[in-house]
Amino acid sequence: MEYSVLVPFLQRRPEQVLPYAALVEWTGARRLWQGQSMLMEPFQTLSAVAGAGFRVPTGLGVTLMPLRHPFEAAHLVKTLAMATGESVVAGFGPGAKTFQQSLLGAPYRSQLTAVREYLGIVRGLLDGEVVDVRGEYYSCHAQMGPVMAPPVELGLGVLRPGMARLAGEVADVAVSWLTPAAYLDEVVRPALREGAEKAGRTAPRVTAMVPVALERPGRDVAEFVLASNSGHMQAPHYIDMLGRAGIDFSNLDPKSAGRLMADAGAFVFGDEEQVAKKLDEFRMAGVQEVVLNLTGVCNLYGPKAAMEDLKKILAAVGAERRNSGE
Repeated sequence: MEYSVLVPFLQRRPEQVLPYAALVEWTGARRLWQGQSMLMEPFQTLSAVAGAGFRVPTGLGVTLMPLRHPFEAAHLVKTLAMATGESVVAGFGPGAKTFQQSLLGAPYRSQLTAVREYLGIVRGLLDGEVVDVRGEYYSCHAQMGPVMAPPVELGLGVLRPGMARLAGEVADVAVSWLTPAAYLDEVVRPALREGAEKAGRTAPRVTAMVPVALERPGRDVAEFVLASNSGHMQAPHYIDMLGRAGIDFSNLDPKSAGRLMADAGAFVFGDEEQVAKKLDEFRMAGVQEVVLNLTGVCNLYGPKAAMEDLKKILAAVGAERRNSGE
């Protein structure tokens, strides 16, 4: 299993991301990831980082479909691959229904149909095909000119079985967020295999965005959970996913809910050795890549503390991998 790094804050200048790109370049971390940002556009930020001399593999997890037409999405993905000279995992997702309503005037009647159309157009364009699609939500009659570029893989944000089955049909990578290892093993991966078998293809690999923090004197795990994921814990699709994973905090106060999230494996917390062992549960669950998400540490203690935790975790999992012979 590989370990990657998530930029744990919404940057206001691209140079704020440079230390994380350097960490990927100088350690065993596989890839630099960014989530969707409403401050600096992540495609442009990562291209600027490459222009500053840090050309590392990148991941977008996940960018929101209502923000751009699939032709623009394909263009941005290919531009990023050309700017970095490295592979790109371009993850997409429909976003919350309220977000769709705000930008599109109405939410997608069928989330799965919208995603299928979107990824189909993006893949066709990236493959150099003449795309001729008139869909319910997205249409495209165009072709992108052929150009030499590093490989691009399409990812799909996956929380529940329906989207996982679709990812099995159309995506290269299933990108999860806040999903316990056991839930990925018991719910998500079987659905991925089901979709892949239906399409006659290999199941996509799984990339898990895992919120994590190191235990230190005075630190309360509940505060980290809430600092990094309180918004997700109020979103209907996350509440539903967590309920399927056996995490019901509907009758709990916020701090008790945070502790339940950690106890159930949706947030990883402990000393270096404990964190390494808990992260290894994702490998045993069939995850190929864990993206270390230090957002909670950054929000509570700042980017310097997040970087310190990140370096120690990378060293710990590196030692764990060497000790296990990987």
